[in-house]
Amino acid sequence: MSTPRQRVAITGASGLIGGALSSSLREGGHDVVRLVRREPAGPDERRWDPAAGELPPEALADVDTVVHLAGAGVGDHRWTPSYKALIHSSRVEGTDLVARVVADGAGPTRLVTASAIGIYGDRGDEVLTEDSAGAGTFLADVVRDWEGASAPAVEAGVPVAHARTGIVLSTTGGALTPMLRLGRLGLGGPLGSGRQWMPWITLADTVRVYTRLVEDPSLTGPVNLTAPHPVRQRELARALGRRLHRPALLPAPRAAMYAVLGEFAGEALASARVLPRRLSSAGFEHHHPRLDDAIDHLLPRP
Repeated sequence: MSTPRQRVAITGASGLIGGALSSSLREGGHDVVRLVRREPAGPDERRWDPAAGELPPEALADVDTVVHLAGAGVGDHRWTPSYKALIHSSRVEGTDLVARVVADGAGPTRLVTASAIGIYGDRGDEVLTEDSAGAGTFLADVVRDWEGASAPAVEAGVPVAHARTGIVLSTTGGALTPMLRLGRLGLGGPLGSGRQWMPWITLADTVRVYTRLVEDPSLTGPVNLTAPHPVRQRELARALGRRLHRPALLPAPRAAMYAVLGEFAGEALASARVLPRRLSSAGFEHHHPRLDDAIDHLLPRP
C-alpha cells in the first residue's frame, strides 16, 4: 500500500543515518529538506542555528514531519567535562528548539527524534524493552533529558517518536569501520570479556525503521531500533574474523580500554540485551534479523 507523499525536514542529514535516510526517502517519493547550520547551498536546504536557539518557523511551514538527528558524537572524543557538556547541550537544546517550533502548529504534524539505548546502562543478561527502567549513568541521564526536551510538541498533541538506536552496522561509517580495520590486521578480538550483550542493527534496517516512523504516526514514545536477536560482543568479533579469514582471539583488556577511551570505555563495555518489542508488536520485519544475515549483507562472500 502506497503512503502519501510528505515533505520531511531532517537535522543531521549529513551523518551516517541522515544521509542514508535522505536518499531513501527521496527514492520512496518523499521530498526532503535538509536543515543545515551554514548558508543553504540549494533549494532543498534551510538554515537553523541550534546553538543560538534559531529556527525560523517559516523553515518548517510546509513540512509534514521533522526527523531530528543532530547531536555531538558520543564516541568521537574523550569524555572531558566540557565534551560531556556538549553531548548534553547539543541534544537537549536542539530537541527543545525543534519541539517548540513544531508545537506552534504552523507546520509539521509529526516529530521523530533520535535517541539511544544508552538509557538502559549496563544490565548484564536482563532482557530490556521500551518498558524497562533507565539506568543512573551519565549517558542515561542525557537520554532522559533528550527525550524529555520534546515535551512542548507532546503537550501540543503532536505524535512524537523517540528512536532508541543501538549500534548501527555499516561498512561506510560508524562502529563497524574500526572493527573491520582491526579485524583485517588480525586484531579484532573481543572487547573486555566479550560476554556483554551488544544490541545491533544494520544501517539498512535503521533507515527502514525511520521511514516507518515517518509514515506511521501511531508509533509514539520510545521505540528500540535494534535487531530482534542481540549477540554477545565476542560473537560479533568471531563472526567478523571468520568472514575476514583472520583470528579474533586476543581480547582488548578493560584496563587498556579505559586508558585509551576514558569514561566512555564503560559504555563500550556495557551489556544491554535490548529487544525491539514495539516494532515487533507493530508488525515490522527486519531484513537482517540475525547476525549471519547482517554479515552476509555487509560483507558478501566472494
